[in-house]
Amino acid sequence: MTVHPSLQTYADAWSHSIEAIAELVQPLVEGEWNRRTPCPGWSVRDVVSHVIGLECEMLGDPRPIHTLPRDLYHVQSEISRYMEMQVDVRRHHTAPEMTSELEYTIIRRNRQLRNENRAPDAMVRAPLGTQQTLEQAMRNRAFDIWVHEQDLRTTLSRPGNLDSGGALVTRDVLLEALPKVVAKDAGAPPNTAVVFDVHGPVEFLRTVRVDADGRGRIDGSPSLGPAVTLTMDWETYFRLACGRVRAAAVPDRVKTDGDVDLAAAILREFAVTP
Repeated sequence: MTVHPSLQTYADAWSHSIEAIAELVQPLVEGEWNRRTPCPGWSVRDVVSHVIGLECEMLGDPRPIHTLPRDLYHVQSEISRYMEMQVDVRRHHTAPEMTSELEYTIIRRNRQLRNENRAPDAMVRAPLGTQQTLEQAMRNRAFDIWVHEQDLRTTLSRPGNLDSGGALVTRDVLLEALPKVVAKDAGAPPNTAVVFDVHGPVEFLRTVRVDADGRGRIDGSPSLGPAVTLTMDWETYFRLACGRVRAAAVPDRVKTDGDVDLAAAILREFAVTP
């Protein structure tokens, strides 16, 4: 690949995860494509359709002209309607059609990346008709693909790649959201600190500090007197943050110390993906 050096990490993480997805779904028989995944409302086929659809948009392909059914309970927002279009249009595709389109899309995207010579700050297409930098777009794709790889692994009982390049990109994306979760969404009082202690394949200790004006910031230094300490394993952390599971469903995997009400509020607001 010849992408800008600052984009290489995202390109490598994306490539590793999307090849893993292709390997996971290649041997599936028709019925297995209908299995429910942790991604709300989506089957294995739906997750792969989403992957194909957004990669096609990165290639500049036109979006499908399609009318969504009215009874899709999980479609609750403009962004979810946008994402559902690429999914619903493929809901009746067969297993061979899905795997062949995925393979062809990967080939096209790899060719695009090999020839990519735009700067990281070049503006490219983004969902809902907006624009974003190429760097943000590639970071988002590395994050999204890894999370959906894990959706499929969970469904198919094929765990793996919890510490891959995509996992590290996901860690960074999710950590950026923590100050808002703690300070704004959960309403942590000014001049408090909340510690997140995560162990497992990806380990980190981070403190969110809420200043006198109620704004949150994150750092890697421990706090001597945090209002709350949340301890959990990496898989639980990203599943909570990506809305794949609610804290009430995994009480044995999350340890809380300190202010019980604040801890509950943080866990209630923990999901940061649409």
